Amino acid sequence: MGGNSSSFADELTFALSLADQADVISLSRYRALDLKITTKPDNTPVTDADRAVEEAIRSAIATKYPTDTIVGEEFGDSRSSADSLNRYWVIDPIDGTKNFLRGVPTWATLIALVVDGQVVVSVVSSPALYRRWYATRGHGAYILENSTPPRPLHVSGVQTIADASIAYSDFQGWGDRRNAFETLLDSAWRTRGVGDFWSHMLVAEGAVDAAIEPSLALWDMAALDLIVTEAGGRFTSLDGADGPFGPNAISSNSKIHTQVLSALNLKENNNG
Repeated sequence: MGGNSSSFADELTFALSLADQADVISLSRYRALDLKITTKPDNTPVTDADRAVEEAIRSAIATKYPTDTIVGEEFGDSRSSADSLNRYWVIDPIDGTKNFLRGVPTWATLIALVVDGQVVVSVVSSPALYRRWYATRGHGAYILENSTPPRPLHVSGVQTIADASIAYSDFQGWGDRRNAFETLLDSAWRTRGVGDFWSHMLVAEGAVDAAIEPSLALWDMAALDLIVTEAGGRFTSLDGADGPFGPNAISSNSKIHTQVLSALNLKENNNG
């Protein structure tokens, strides 16, 4: 399998098996008439599928790698000491829960392994789209479509925002950056409100040139980061910090990344 020749080959194989388990559970509940939906304290929805997927993944990790710790959206952070920060899994059982519960097929399970502050293995599995993306650090990013052989991913070669296609989540959550965000979109060749994981995977595929989201958690970003960067792109916060550890994200083909950052921080730069 492409990308499987690395020091983390076993972990990649394991992560792909986790995705297999997750797909079975999530697809069995997708469009189910008895799907159970509750509201979390932050007023976001959670389904019984979210919880079942994360429970299954946590159980499998505990069996295979009992000393590894886990950060998951539904059941929290098991890291408890400085040592545990060296190696941990980051899980979003269903990214795009609102899509999942409405019957929109753009949702996925996100799985990442972080070692010494870097994501080293990533899997993003979207069974309703018949797609799965994966990467290991230093060995490229790949996509599986409809069970065909893996295809390597490469970002686009677009050089300017005026020629770029930009994906985003929505117009909420931008705060003081709202005007700069809208101005950026107006200056682009094409924009689409794709949102969630798929925006960033389209960047990795070279189908979109940048994807932007104003408010995210680690489990939303960890798996996306490595796939984008291994495809030749760049993944940062809105303030330009590389990696998935900030409160928001921009992914791009790297060629227009500085232009996007400058556009979104124009107001702050002018006032500073």
